[in-house]
Amino acid sequence: MHRWSQLFIPTLREAPADAEVASHKLLLRAGYVRQLGAGIYSYLFLGNRSINKIIGIVREEMDRIGQEFLLPALNPREIWEESGRWEVMGDNMFRLKDRKGADLCLGMTHEEVMTSIARNELRSYKQLPQIWYQIQTKFRDEPRPKSGLLRVRQFIMKDAYSFDIDEAGLDESYNKHDKAYRTIFSRCGLEFVAVEADSGAMGGSASQEFMVYTEAGEDLIASSVSGYAANMEKASSRLEAVEDLAPTGDGQPELVHTPGQRTIEEVGGFLKVKPQYQMKTMAYMATLPEVDHAKLGRQRAVVAFLRGDHTLNETKLSALAGGELRPMTPEEIVEVFKAPAGYLGPIGVEAAPHPKKPGTLVILDKSLEGRKNLIAGANKEEYHLRNVTPERDFKPTVVADIRNVNEGEPDPVDGSPLRIGKAVEIGHIFKLGYKYTKSMGATVLNRDGKEVTPIMGSYGIGIERILTAAIESSATANDGVAFALHPAIAPFQIVVTITNTADANLVAAGEKVAADLTKAGLDVLLDDRDERAGVKFKDADLIGIPFRINIGRGVAEGKVELVDRLNRHTQEIALEQVVQAVTDQVTSNLQTPLPASAV
Repeated sequence: MHRWSQLFIPTLREAPADAEVASHKLLLRAGYVRQLGAGIYSYLFLGNRSINKIIGIVREEMDRIGQEFLLPALNPREIWEESGRWEVMGDNMFRLKDRKGADLCLGMTHEEVMTSIARNELRSYKQLPQIWYQIQTKFRDEPRPKSGLLRVRQFIMKDAYSFDIDEAGLDESYNKHDKAYRTIFSRCGLEFVAVEADSGAMGGSASQEFMVYTEAGEDLIASSVSGYAANMEKASSRLEAVEDLAPTGDGQPELVHTPGQRTIEEVGGFLKVKPQYQMKTMAYMATLPEVDHAKLGRQRAVVAFLRGDHTLNETKLSALAGGELRPMTPEEIVEVFKAPAGYLGPIGVEAAPHPKKPGTLVILDKSLEGRKNLIAGANKEEYHLRNVTPERDFKPTVVADIRNVNEGEPDPVDGSPLRIGKAVEIGHIFKLGYKYTKSMGATVLNRDGKEVTPIMGSYGIGIERILTAAIESSATANDGVAFALHPAIAPFQIVVTITNTADANLVAAGEKVAADLTKAGLDVLLDDRDERAGVKFKDADLIGIPFRINIGRGVAEGKVELVDRLNRHTQEIALEQVVQAVTDQVTSNLQTPLPASAV
């Protein structure tokens, strides 16, 4: 049992003006954190208790499948150069020099360090599989830290790495993490969706993010009641068939004068056609990795064609292009299209015959596959074309899904309508493959005595993100006044509030209830402060404790009030039944099964 009067819980009446999202406001007002600098926070007593409880759950589940390490946050430049990521990480990496001038960095992630241990220590297939994890502070030089603990420069992360002899082994390690993650997030009281995702700078193939829907999120995800879920970078949908326009003239591309009409809306209004009958042109340059320079050059023109009412997903396009994208300059546009921006189209663009062959990479979105008689730019100022038919009038390099899905479109599983919303990523698992073990020369002997390269997986959880997602999704958090955490991660499971400390009978009853609850194994805070009852109630709600017992005038009749803040329910209970009632409430929450959205 802890006594509020002896603790440092600096609650605030108002959130600082620069606090944006609900979780940021509440973490500050509840005295969980204090900001030291941009994206740098101190965890005070309550915040640290919640963080430690989350870590405890993560550690308990990870210990079932792996072994805990603790790796250095300070890394030498050489190990990041071995993997090729010293340059790739760019300004996001904190870099420094020691007194001898040697380059060092603060670790953003630890694939390189884990692989170096595997390279030096693992010799035989008999030592595989291995799953190693750590819970440690990471550093990222965020250009725009914001939203409290959601976008910071120093954060706590659980990162795990698996080493297997083959892909079948990796599949098993991946599935173990998938199951462990679902258990961890469910035990923390989160309703989450597991979505197909992009691996990003970490590399790899199969990738899954665990997300929590909240308006504070910076990612967009699409999901449906069928169980389909994907990050917008991977999401797809079924499109209803569109009846094409009737051809004009002889059905061949026909030049149409469109003076001053540049945008999809302007051209559509001028020609009286809807956007789905038009073709949108997007022009980029891709900066390619060094391995492609000899064949494809350092930069490559990338041209994408989409339906007029669709938007481009740059991550999908970048993955196909094989490099980082930027918009073409006016000079580059003229060089590729022989025309100025505003009237760009497919006919006349020299497309590479294959993605790995030199030339402009021309990508046609799948929504235009099989379409006929479209309106497109003519690559001539103030002119567009009718009757443009892909494959007949121009040959794209590749046909692929490069668009963003839209709210309500049928999902690819059973056609259920898609829900698109903002979400916070709380975990990410992906199959790294051989990216690091090959580049860093890690090998083991297989059953035949032959040297082979182990295959890797990488698995991360943002510890603070679990806390912020829990606050954001709390039923009472959106008003910025209060929140209620799941009893597994709340700093205390129950607060016993003595409404009037001047009344000896109330004090005695409160002390006994708190002591009995503590003896029953519950995590109890006794509010013994000399404050008005209203102040105590507001503070108790503000700091996120899920259950509250009010010790008030009902004690004279042998009764107290039990407030269940998770379900917004209040009831009177006999004093002798308090321990059993509260224990039952807490236990039922701690034994919550996997939510349907997580299955």
